[in-house]
Amino acid sequence: MKISVIHTGNFKLDGGAMFGVVPKTMWNRMNPSDENNLCTWAARCLLIEKGDQKILVDTGLGNKQDERFRSHFQPHGSNSLMGSLEARGVLPEEITDVILTHFHFDHVGGAATYDKNGQVIPTFPNATYWSNEIHYNWAYDANPREAASFLKENFVPLREQGVLKFMDVEQDIAFNDFIKFRFYYGHTEAMMVPFISLPNGKTLVFPADLIPSQHHIRLPYVMAYDIRPLVTIEERAAFHEIVTDGNHVLLFEHDKDLECGMVAINERGRYVLNKGMKLEEVFQ
Repeated sequence: MKISVIHTGNFKLDGGAMFGVVPKTMWNRMNPSDENNLCTWAARCLLIEKGDQKILVDTGLGNKQDERFRSHFQPHGSNSLMGSLEARGVLPEEITDVILTHFHFDHVGGAATYDKNGQVIPTFPNATYWSNEIHYNWAYDANPREAASFLKENFVPLREQGVLKFMDVEQDIAFNDFIKFRFYYGHTEAMMVPFISLPNGKTLVFPADLIPSQHHIRLPYVMAYDIRPLVTIEERAAFHEIVTDGNHVLLFEHDKDLECGMVAINERGRYVLNKGMKLEEVFQ
């Protein structure tokens, strides 16, 4: 098995929205904002290669959106989805599966692209895309709070063209012999979180927006984007009960500084970052 971080670039989001009720005097020390209150965040994806499978988890913002959209979120940096895959010797045609944790634009934007005729087509022509029907329906008939994040051109064409398949959310399920999913409902409806069993006995977790960065490990640090913040706190506490065993490593999708980390309980009974690391250290 080979696992790689796929850096798709950075973008900006409002600091207050990303930290919810936490005062700026506290969060601004963690991720300093610019003069417009915007903080820089990563759009970090994951590539899993095992045998004939090349599995991509999330796809970043993509490049379909217009300049007005880009002006709000200011994507920047030298990294891109295609460039990072190419740097690892992987062609779009070689991707066999794309796991989409949820359909917010910064997670699914790169899943589809425009062809030369301006039609939206799957970015990975030979891949099966994976979501779940509950989340698809939630995103398709979006509530006013999330409507600006669910851009239909990012996910509806995938279903229309027959490449999107749904998983069962009724129980935690195994995608294959080394990836298991749990589903979470605080950030958005039925967000999918993969737990990846590694050959060394550790488990790599891609928590997506349940814990988007190292700064969101603490229970009250809940994004204002979450549709059910109290549910997020409950889900995060239950999640931490699982991952504080010393064998689970989290890969932070949006942390601009830190790829991976482990969670522990400190002497005050709070969940904290125990150890930060690069992905390659997880295999040591």
